[in-house]
Amino acid sequence: MKYEITKFKDNQVASKITKEGDLYVKIRGNSYEDLFIAASLKEAWDHNDLTNKNRLSKLEILCLIGQRSDRRFNPGESFDLKIIAKFINQMKFDEVSILHPHSPITLALIDGSKAIDHYEFVEQAFSTLNNPILISPDAGAYKTTHEIAKRLQASLVPSNKVRVNGEPMIRVQGDVKSKVCLIVDDLADGGRTFKYLADELKRQGAIEVHLYVSHGQFNHGFIELKESLDSVFCTNSFRDIEDSFVHQYKVI
Repeated sequence: MKYEITKFKDNQVASKITKEGDLYVKIRGNSYEDLFIAASLKEAWDHNDLTNKNRLSKLEILCLIGQRSDRRFNPGESFDLKIIAKFINQMKFDEVSILHPHSPITLALIDGSKAIDHYEFVEQAFSTLNNPILISPDAGAYKTTHEIAKRLQASLVPSNKVRVNGEPMIRVQGDVKSKVCLIVDDLADGGRTFKYLADELKRQGAIEVHLYVSHGQFNHGFIELKESLDSVFCTNSFRDIEDSFVHQYKVI
């Protein structure tokens, strides 16, 4: 299938199907505009395909907007991921795939959705660094990082952020002395936790600390993060980064 997308001066988006066939939409999905483009394409395709219901429609989202807002954090707040999931469900794609979603709640809210495995990207970083120790940054990341460590036959050291007398403290549950470490997680926005973790790993004797995240947002705090890490590995699911400090795998 082929299509055209028009964006008007008032930011209205319109789609036109120019050749029939299966619908495959691949978007970053990191903005409401991206989601609206997908909805516009699906509406045009549905209308154009009234005579043939055997064709397939697929939506691939590489960095879903709002995926960290997977609950109401405070009374009176909106449940943003629920709103976004409802919008996606109303498009009625046959298949929805999401690269390394932040939590299982994303897949539970989006009908017929499945995760795109991020293993191949971690494997490339792991190979580049010549078999480092994998570091799980918190309890939430432990399960998926443990599964990847098993597939790579790699050593895994868990860590966690706790509060001692009201002050945040990083606890590393393993020996990292004289080791090269690779922290593995889903996304980095500001990266403060990764900075604190890298500092603690080096305090405990790690000779290098690198970071892998599927979604390299780095909306703030990137300069400070670079002071503590030796390099960053990520995909370009959120945006393209032109920086020699960042090794980026292209997914879009």
